[in-house]
Amino acid sequence: MESDEYRQITGIIVGGGNRGQKYAEYARHFPKRFRLIAIAETRIGVRKKLQKRYSLEDKYVYDDWRRLADSNVERLADCALITLLDREHYEATIKLAKKGYHILLEKPMATKLEHCKEIVQVCRDNNVLLVVCHVLRYLPIVKKIKELLGNNTIGKLISIQHIEPVGFWHFAHSYVRGNWHNENENCFSLLAKCCHDLDLIQYWMQPRRCTDISSFGKLMHFNRENKPIGASDRCLTCSVESTCPYSAKKIYLEKVSRHRKVSVLVPDIEDDENLDQVKIKVKQALENGPYGKCVYGDCNNDVVDQQVVILNFDDDMSIKYSIKDVNQNLTNTKMFNG
Repeated sequence: MESDEYRQITGIIVGGGNRGQKYAEYARHFPKRFRLIAIAETRIGVRKKLQKRYSLEDKYVYDDWRRLADSNVERLADCALITLLDREHYEATIKLAKKGYHILLEKPMATKLEHCKEIVQVCRDNNVLLVVCHVLRYLPIVKKIKELLGNNTIGKLISIQHIEPVGFWHFAHSYVRGNWHNENENCFSLLAKCCHDLDLIQYWMQPRRCTDISSFGKLMHFNRENKPIGASDRCLTCSVESTCPYSAKKIYLEKVSRHRKVSVLVPDIEDDENLDQVKIKVKQALENGPYGKCVYGDCNNDVVDQQVVILNFDDDMSIKYSIKDVNQNLTNTKMFNG
């Protein structure tokens, strides 16, 4: 049930990818609390889908977020939900904060430390709220862990071991074939995937401060040296596809759905399209796009697929954080030693 005590907040979505679309759904579930005023998205199919879904007028549908920041365009809403690719966060946040929008910023804030600091300062200077979407902090289990550690339930905390099993298909989807496959085009995998976990570590450790940090990583598996004999450059024409766990045919075609991984391949799926229609679009995307390529040396990927981070805090408490990419099990593991 919605309460009438909330003033309706108005917002704009800047970036219509998976996260932007998910946050926009708040307007559908809680229309008295939040109203979507405008969207900015480069892909015409996604723009049309969101415009139809939220009954937006043509004048509030933009193909470039920079038009929203133009000095000739008035501020349209209370807040801006910035869900662009990581490298675009900085510029969009700075310009929209200066225009007076409160900011809900998808993680990571930016890809450079100096940009993060400038974002904070600009939001302060313009008296706007800045909220970074480290959503895991609000999970009941995360809050309970914080409470137990604060109460010394296991005694003095000595160390934490944290394993992040990204999952074999997820790593291939996002960090080999997908948007985060190349550091120069976006950012490194630790920042893109694991800043949630590092934020939780910092949250749990407060008021301790990290004094030393070391990290070691390497691209060990997803390279041309590991390409199977007889493999082609695309899964749909590959003679060894049936034995490969990273087969795009298995991951995307055998069980077609509207799951996040499929919606990334085919972002313009309409709400009323049936699965047979979706399957045709997915097949075309695999034949022509990056998600149908062989993961072994054909994706121009350079982000590491194995990494270890070691942190030491000012009370000599230490943390070992490991990223693994070839797991079937997607459950991350945390061991607290007291």
